[in-house]
Formats: sequence, C-alpha cells, structure tokens
Amino acid sequence: MKFTNNLVFIRLLYRLTSCFLGVVLFGFALLAISAFVPRKWMSYSKDNCELKICISNTGIHSNIIVPTKNNVFDWHNYIYINEVGIDTTQDYNYLSFGWGDRDFYMSTPSLADLKLSTTLKALFLPTPSVMHVKGYQRILDNLEVKCVRVNKDDYLQLMEYIQTSFKVDAKGKKIRLGNGHTSNAGFYGAVGSYSILKNCNSWTAVGLRKADVNTPLWDGLSSAIMLHLKDSCD
Repeated sequence: MKFTNNLVFIRLLYRLTSCFLGVVLFGFALLAISAFVPRKWMSYSKDNCELKICISNTGIHSNIIVPTKNNVFDWHNYIYINEVGIDTTQDYNYLSFGWGDRDFYMSTPSLADLKLSTTLKALFLPTPSVMHVKGYQRILDNLEVKCVRVNKDDYLQLMEYIQTSFKVDAKGKKIRLGNGHTSNAGFYGAVGSYSILKNCNSWTAVGLRKADVNTPLWDGLSSAIMLHLKDSCD
C-alpha cells in the first residue's frame, strides 16, 4: 500500500513538473514571437523631420544617443557635460543614455565580471535603477548603431522622458553616483525599479514610443528593438 502511494505521488509530481515546464516554455515562445511583432502595423510618412536620434546595441543593453545640443534642445542646461566622465576637459558632441539595474550596471563592466547572484537578483527582484551616461566626440564605428529622424515635437517628448528618468536632489540637481567603466562615462541616480518586466531595453523602447518610433510588441531584447527601428520620414 505504501509503495502504491509513493508511486501515485511520483506520477503526480511528474505531471505537475511537466505542466510547469510546459507553461514556462509556452511563455518564452510567446515572448520570442512578440519580439518580431511590431506595435504599429501601418507605416506612414512624416515631414519636418530635421532631428536625428540614434540607438546603440551592446548585445545586452540598448542606449539612446543624441547630440549634446541642437537648435531645439541643449543638454548643457541640464547636466554638467564635462563631469560625465573623469576627463573634465572634455565637452562631448553626443551623449548616450541607458537605464538599468544599479548593481548589475555598476559592478559588471564586462561579461567576464558577471555574477550569478547579481544576475538572479536583477531578473527576479525589483531593484534600484541607475542612469548610465556616456559622452562621445563622434559616434564610434565599432558601435552597432541605427538612427532615425523625428520632428521637433517628437524629439522634445523624448528629451523630457530622458530628463524625468533621472533622480534629482532637493536642489533639482542630478545625482552622480560614480564613474563609469570607461573614462567618458558616469552613473547617476535614476527613477523607478528594475525588474524582468521593466528592463534596460524596455526603458529605451518607451522613449522611442514617446518620439512616435515603432518598437516590438515585446521590447525586452536590444536586438528586437534594433530590428524594428526604421525611419518613417520623407
């Protein structure tokens, strides 16, 4: 009788495990498919698209790259450009903005520094976020970058979105947390919590939608964002 009960329990456990794995695999399949599905199916052309925004892809993270200043917005009025990196003599022509998990971003300069504990915490627990800002004299050839043109209103919507992603002190000043992993980068306090449902690429995608740029239905992968990044201007 005891053997029979054990056998029934094993069979039940096997079925529950099979069902759980099936649900997980089905969920991953839906996400994978959603990465190829655009949020907007109809394409239309705009005019007066004199402004350009770029997206870089590191393979894991996506970043928004914009000029430090143009005829509609000047980042010099909102952030100390020459204090972004450790070289205070630099006045960069472009700024790259990325948002992500604070511990993962600040303690993982490369995949070789990846820690399982940090990764699992970032994936499955809501964690503090950080803004990663990087300055460039020019957009480097070794970056995977795609650019699109937008009009003035859409561009300013994106700038406001980036602005409000920073955490500020009582005086309204952005809070610099430390140096980046390269001499031209720094980390700043950010608004919001990081989670598997709101990751670095989701932040980029929301910004693109603020600028009326198409993104994938599931925007958790940087490669999916790059796939759907197309210019819709005349």
